[in-house]
Formats: sequence, structure tokens, C-alpha cells
Amino acid sequence: MQITIFATYNHFRKDNRMQLSEQEVVRREKLARLREIGINPYPADLFPVDANSKEIKNNFEEGKQVVIAGRLMVINIQGKASFGQLQDGEGRIQLYFNRDEICLGEDKSLYNTVFKKLLDLGDFIGITGTLFTTKVGEKTVMVKEFTLLSKSLKPLPIPKVKDGITYDAFTDPELRYRQRYADLVVNPHVKEVFVKRTKLFNAMRTFFNDAGYFEVETPILQPIPGGAAARPFKTHHNSLDIPMYMRIACELYLKKLIVGGFDGVYEFAKTFRNEGMDRTHNPEFTMMEIYVAYKDYNWMMDFTEKLLEFCATEVNGSSKTTFGEYEINFKAPYARVTMAASIEHYTGFDILGKSEGEIREAAKGMGIGVDETMGKGKLIDEIFGEKCEANYIQPTFITDYPKEMSPLTKEHRSNPDLTERFELIICGKELANAYSELNDPIDQRERFEDQVKLAGRGDDEATEFIDQDFLRALEYGMPPTSGMGIGMDRLIMFLTNNASIQEVLFFPQMKPEVKQVAMSDDEKVIFNILKANSPIELNELKIRSGLSNKKWDKTIKGLTKSGITKVNKTEEGLFVEVV
Repeated sequence: MQITIFATYNHFRKDNRMQLSEQEVVRREKLARLREIGINPYPADLFPVDANSKEIKNNFEEGKQVVIAGRLMVINIQGKASFGQLQDGEGRIQLYFNRDEICLGEDKSLYNTVFKKLLDLGDFIGITGTLFTTKVGEKTVMVKEFTLLSKSLKPLPIPKVKDGITYDAFTDPELRYRQRYADLVVNPHVKEVFVKRTKLFNAMRTFFNDAGYFEVETPILQPIPGGAAARPFKTHHNSLDIPMYMRIACELYLKKLIVGGFDGVYEFAKTFRNEGMDRTHNPEFTMMEIYVAYKDYNWMMDFTEKLLEFCATEVNGSSKTTFGEYEINFKAPYARVTMAASIEHYTGFDILGKSEGEIREAAKGMGIGVDETMGKGKLIDEIFGEKCEANYIQPTFITDYPKEMSPLTKEHRSNPDLTERFELIICGKELANAYSELNDPIDQRERFEDQVKLAGRGDDEATEFIDQDFLRALEYGMPPTSGMGIGMDRLIMFLTNNASIQEVLFFPQMKPEVKQVAMSDDEKVIFNILKANSPIELNELKIRSGLSNKKWDKTIKGLTKSGITKVNKTEEGLFVEVV
């Protein structure tokens, strides 16, 4: 076919062009050219893919015809024959483009113009071709036909490799998390983390389902935030004209289902807590909670360690995993240590039988920051967190928490000051939390009332709500029950050796992005001078820029108009500074 190329920018506004990089402008120009020659850069038609890169390599047949699709990630043009690489969901495969194989007639414009001049790295293309092996043994697709499926208008941050050294790698964490779509394309190894994440969820489901337990869903929007000590996100339901809260836990709803007659229920619950963000906390996270009737926390410890051994093996092929400098072994059984014994071991202080005042003074003596808003439970939690928790590297159950720390937990059968609760600690971090669930409605009401009093004292982690409906459910009777929750994001961090929760979330929460303003080369010259010398006298800046009068006027006005710089008039003269 005969192709005529026209350069035009009519498809996008001139003022928008100013915000584009040089490469982005060129790509839009190519887009216009493709449309002018009758090629739809975003066709609607189904493309009949029948193979992928992994299948081709694993089941390679010389001469076999295949239809594949993906991103064009490498182009190496060599006259009438070129090589490239196609990346699909399973990996990469080499492509061989030969002008005379693609263009069988006299018209060679499809190769000479479309392929060589109008395709870019990152474009999605469809390929029909045959398999062959190159002289160096590379499994390759000889392209017979190619179809543009989607034009990429923004260059991918593809790293450059020269002499075995990688340059311009896309490694900045903030950019990677903000642009996870680009991260997954140019850093394919990142995908493996999320493959393992799905394997983990599937493994856990299998374990629970095989045990006869039932997966359920409970409300995310709740009239009362309950089931945990945390600050909720609050919204308003217009139709009902009531405040609503994003759930901080699904515990109370799941226990209502136990009241309703289910013997075992579990949920993978998106959970929201309006708290600080750091390497191990995201305001939105996934919690798994399970409740099983006629069980206690001793049974749940046995169940949990078997569950985690199974999951680790399914995800990684072994119960052992590396996390930072440590090798963690999830193989059951795990050590069991009471909280009182742990605190006494690492601090020499015995919390049992001590008053709130005695514990507060002991905490102060240990150099722990405490205040009058903290009740007995919070004080003990602070001591344990500061002095004990970090010492537990291998999976360890910390058991028998003081009653004040556990308002939903059954009183310990041998010590009324304690509860039948455990937390699983790994590498100094809590992974799981479990109880023998409190099923005495009168005791539960009293515990809730104590929490309200603590909230009134200023404890921001104590609940200020009493879930009357949950108390009513308990009054109908709930069988002895054990419940357990696991932070799924934290577990996959351990199983993939990632110290940051952002690495195991596709789209972690981020601070609002600061909008970058595109600058001309002259504007960049002035801006770089200002970065090192802001503020600077106007005439001095002009001299140091080396720009002509005309270029200077245009450039300084452009920077000022974009809000990048401002000019201040003082008694000493005119000064320019970065905004």
C-alpha cells in the first residue's frame, strides 16, 4: 500500500503540548500519522491470541504457526531485517521482522514506514508468525503479520543495560508505588510477589474449607465501629441521615453468625483504620478472621501453627523463609510464653497483682513514655512493646494477656486477672491475635462500659461505642468459641522477604502527588541556578543565565506564569526566588 506521511498537531491543543516531553510530543505526532494513513491505533476488534511466551518456550515446535500479543519492549532495526522482544503476561519472546516476509508485494511501506518509523517501545502489537531457532539457539517468532493494538503515548521507564551494567533502573520506591502499572511492566519480578500473595489466599482458603469452615462476607460500612481498638474512618449516610464507619474489624458480625448456628466461619476482610502510615502500616489492609464453635485458645494455637506451616509450604515450597537477616521456620510447633513471664524476663518487673499506679511508675522507671490517659492494659502493652516484642524472631505465641487489654476475651480459667488470649509474634511483629471468645453477655457489657470510661479519660484506642445489637445476640446464647485474626499483608511480607507493606500492595496509599511542571531547556537553566542560589538579584540571574534579552524575557515570564518562581521588590532591588 502507498503511504503518505503528514506532520500535524491538530489532534491536540497547542497549550497542552507545552506540558509534554519531547518524546511524548513525537509519539503524538506518530499517532496522528497512523490515523492519516488509515491505521486505527486503538482497534476494537478481538485479536485471536492462541499462545503466550511461556507456552512457546516450554512446548517449542519448529515451524509451528502462533498468534501472540503483548508489548514491544525491544526494537533492534538492522535494515530490511530487525529483531525485537515481545512481553506478555508470562514473560518475553524474541521476534524477527523481515521486510520481505511481512511485505510480500512491491509495496514495502508496512515495514519501512509503519514498523521502522511509527512503532515505539511499549506499544501493544499482535503477531502472527512461525517458530524457528536462531543460529545462537534463541527460540524466536518469525513475524508474518503484525497489528498495532494500542499506541503507547508515554515512554516506559525502561532500564538500559550495557556491558552487563544496568542504567536508569526504575527503582525509586515512591515512583514505583504511584505508577505500579509501569513498575509491573519494567520490573517483571515484582509480579512474583503478587502471584505469591494470591497463592497464600488460595492456600488458606483450602485449609479452612478442608476443615469444614464457611467463607462469608460482612458489612464494610457499619453503624458502630467495633471488634478492635482503633480509630475509624467516618462518613455519613444521606438517606438514613446517620453517621457510618468503615469497619476496623469484622469480629462482632462473625460472632453473630456463630450465634446463628454456624460452627465455623471466616472472612478475608478489607479493613480500614485511621492511623499513622509507615513501612508496616497502611490505612487500608486485609485481615483474615476465623471463628470456630466449641474450641478454645489452646486449640486455636495448634490450629494456627498448622495453618501457617501449610501456607508457607504452598507459597514457597518450604516451611522456611528468609526475612531480612533471619531465616524463619514456620514448621509447627511454636514456642509459648505468657506475657507476664516475658515482661519479667526482659525487665525484671512482675506485672501480676500490681495496681495501675505501680505499673505506671515501673514504666516510667524503664524510660517508657506514659501519661495519665493510659489505663492498666495500655501501660502493660507499652512495656511489652518497648522491652519485649522485638526479641521474638521465630514464631512465638505470647499468651494470657491482662483483662484490661482484652475487652472481648474470656476470663482465664485459672486467674481472673488474665484472659485466654494469644498473639503470634514473628521478627518482633504481631502477625496473629486470638481469643477464647467472651460469651457471657453480662461480663461483656461490663467490659464495654470499662472501655467507654477509658475513652472518656482520653485513651484514643479505647472504644467509645457499645454495640447493643451484639450484646443482644450474646443474650440469645453463643457457644464456647475461639477466634483468630491474621494480618494478610504482614504475612505475605514475611513470605516474600519484603520489609515494607507498600511492596505487597498493588496500590498503597500515598501522599498527594506534587504536579510536575514541564520546563523548556532555557527555563531549566534558570531554575537550576535558582535551586542553588534562591533568592538571587534579578540582573545577576540574567547575567549568569547567559541568555539573550529576548530569550531572557520569554523565559523568566514563563517561569513566573507557571508559578515556579516569583520576583520580589525590596529596598535592595529586585530578587527572584523559587516558590
